[in-house]
Amino acid sequence: MSDSINSTTLIDEKQAVSRAEDVEKSLPGEVIDPIAEKKLLWKVDCYVVPPLLILFLLSFLDRVNIGNAKIQGMTEELHLVGQDFNIALFIFFIPYILLEVPSNIIIRKIAPSTWLCGTMFCWGVCTVGQGLVQNFGSLVALRFLLGIFEAGLVPGAVYLISMYYKRYELQWRLSIFFSAGILAGAFGGLFAYALAHMDGIGGYSGWRWIFIIEGLLTIVIAITFKFIVVGWPETATFLTEAERTLLLKRLALDVGEARMDILNRRSATRIFTDWKIWCGTLMYLGVVNTAYAVSFFIPTIINEMGYTAAMSQVRSIPIFIVAAVVALLVAWATDRVKHRYAFTIAGVVVGGIGYVILLCQSSVTVGVKYMACFFITTGGYMTMPILWVWLNNNMGGHYKRSIAAALQIGLGNAGGIVASNIFITNEAPYYRTGYGASLAMLLLCGVMCTVFFFGLEAENKKRDNGGRDYRFERGREELENMGDDHPDFRYTL
Repeated sequence: MSDSINSTTLIDEKQAVSRAEDVEKSLPGEVIDPIAEKKLLWKVDCYVVPPLLILFLLSFLDRVNIGNAKIQGMTEELHLVGQDFNIALFIFFIPYILLEVPSNIIIRKIAPSTWLCGTMFCWGVCTVGQGLVQNFGSLVALRFLLGIFEAGLVPGAVYLISMYYKRYELQWRLSIFFSAGILAGAFGGLFAYALAHMDGIGGYSGWRWIFIIEGLLTIVIAITFKFIVVGWPETATFLTEAERTLLLKRLALDVGEARMDILNRRSATRIFTDWKIWCGTLMYLGVVNTAYAVSFFIPTIINEMGYTAAMSQVRSIPIFIVAAVVALLVAWATDRVKHRYAFTIAGVVVGGIGYVILLCQSSVTVGVKYMACFFITTGGYMTMPILWVWLNNNMGGHYKRSIAAALQIGLGNAGGIVASNIFITNEAPYYRTGYGASLAMLLLCGVMCTVFFFGLEAENKKRDNGGRDYRFERGREELENMGDDHPDFRYTL
């Protein structure tokens, strides 16, 4: 079941490009056996997504477990005052944002199992360290290191998964992967509730055991999954030679000649001047603020409704479970109808309703405030994976997908910095700045989704009318490395 036996060596890029070219040449008139294709897809589903899902669950758990530790006594024991807790949150995002693009370039050169599991081992050590800190400075330093090592996981995993599926097969798979992050909120609350009962064991407080046990689990999984995480489609050892050829053929048929397998100055210019990538980044930035806000502060928000720390963690569990179920249902629907835009707007509306309720919470009951937490979490989490897939669907070629995913997720995570600083302690329990800014960010997401949709629609019409046919006159070398700028490529809406 492992790709890692042969994937410890570097990917031979020239061999991969050559194989892709050979496959493309064989496409005209090619008929794919639907039975063989169905068997292949099932095999890919079994090997590709499940291991990465577990890595993402632990990544998100180790990133946001500080929210549960906070209400279990961490702030008192470490003497955190004022904005100290917020600083510990946002310091994570500085290296996390800066290192995602370099990470996705590196992962194309190194076996994914080596890169992803290696960084996972390192962040597991940092998580354990958070359970041993004695002061604010040490906590901040470890959160910074955690950001360094977690930076490559999400964009790398999204990139790897996207290389195995057609565009309208991808939403369901990436949403299953993303659901691990949602369930980390539920699992984290349940886990924290159980670990809190270890208070005093070994002389450690309950909040310390949250970090220690979860960090040790991460380390064990990192070592084990080095032998489970798959490699790239061109070199995937869990597939036979015939299956690899079939996989590459079906992917080539999906995107046509929109390839970008060589990273040079011309292709880099195409990538970094593409308005779609920057629009996709702003879309994601607008909604990711909500994801981090609920992950970091939902236990605190519920706690301030009058519940104990333990009951706050328990009551956070159904919020994340509902969000995960809705996100998966929406994922199935958006692939089924082959449309993205309307579903993103639906998520923005649902989340926006939740924020409006909490901004008016002095006039509503505790039960209605609790319901608003469901709205916010569900709206944000149903939208996020669609934005990943929507941008990825409209990127052509290896390198453009890789860098676009890293830019969107990396720079978009600046929303996490916003979320870390807008919930001001002395505004509790109303958090008007937090809820107001989060609502504005969500509206930004909706506006940019609208710009993205109409921009893509206009470009498709232009290509349908031959408005980009002049690009066929470019040299063969440029045309074959043009990515989604290739005039035959059509964008998904």
